[in-house]
Amino acid sequence: MSQAYLVAAAKIADGEGSMASVEDRIQQLNALGIPLHTLNIEPLNSDWNAPEQPDFFRSGCGPIEALERARKLISEGTPAVVIRGEDLIKSGYPRDERLQLMAVYGDDYPLTQAYDDVAQQFIQHQQIDADTFYATAEALFENYQRTYLKNLEANNVVVDASQATPDVRWFERITPLFRGVDCANPLVDFTGAVLVCNAETTAALEIPQQARVAVKGVGLGRLPVDGKEAIETIVRYDHMESAYQQACTQADFDFRDAFMHGEALLDTYTCYPVVPMAFLLKTGLVDRIERIPAFLKEYEITVTGGMNLARAPWNNPALNGLICMYQKLTSSDINLGAVHGNGGLGYRQGVAILAREAD
Repeated sequence: MSQAYLVAAAKIADGEGSMASVEDRIQQLNALGIPLHTLNIEPLNSDWNAPEQPDFFRSGCGPIEALERARKLISEGTPAVVIRGEDLIKSGYPRDERLQLMAVYGDDYPLTQAYDDVAQQFIQHQQIDADTFYATAEALFENYQRTYLKNLEANNVVVDASQATPDVRWFERITPLFRGVDCANPLVDFTGAVLVCNAETTAALEIPQQARVAVKGVGLGRLPVDGKEAIETIVRYDHMESAYQQACTQADFDFRDAFMHGEALLDTYTCYPVVPMAFLLKTGLVDRIERIPAFLKEYEITVTGGMNLARAPWNNPALNGLICMYQKLTSSDINLGAVHGNGGLGYRQGVAILAREAD
């Protein structure tokens, strides 16, 4: 199988950032006469219930599914693939339209209620109490915030914790189990892309070794249905464990061991606390939920700073994770990383394992 490489990644969020690193490489492809295949992350105004099309990807797992599609295209001889996502959530929709489009399970079953139902079932399945859940959710947000602040400092942005903390009202409960800071659905304008090439195209573009990140493994897990009737099955997260194991098998190394030894980076999907809790358990990074807060004091589980702080909207958070992971791997001493995606109420799971080329 031909190796797929991430060779460029870029984003703009609320007007900050630039797409130049990707667009310049695409201009090179055009100049060289190398064809480019485009994969699209669907925006909010796409029909959530419409049949899926081959080159269009929906849900928070969509970017990981798109990466697997890109990997397959590369293996079949496609020289270059770009994965694009754009959603102008802040400026592109009137508030009423935005809320209506987000009601993907019907007006009588809002996302906040659905997330709370997932959490209630998860608590029962894990045989814990609400206080344990609250404490773990709080530890998760503190973990995201530490990473976010560190990233700001690395980018020479002068800021203190109070400036990078949501308004006090977001720390109030909006459901029996969730505070506003726990349940992320960012209101932001976002454009992002990653460029994936085969070895020959990577060489033709003269991509330096430090900027080549191999797609070592992609694992996907999907249940047959989503929604309220699927919650009892979702919270077992067997399909999440399967996706992780698939990715590790393809990559042919133990990601858990590398991460625990400080040799790998991770970007866990953080739309609501159940998801990262389950991911830490199903990957074996933590063996009991009660031990998660202590683990979070030692290990960063996002490279972005989480969805509520380092924001990307609707179907794009895992694309943001791939972009940020590429940037971290190509600018640090660590050359291994994993990005997690979660779709719907959790019925879709995806894990991508990436490795920067050795010098």
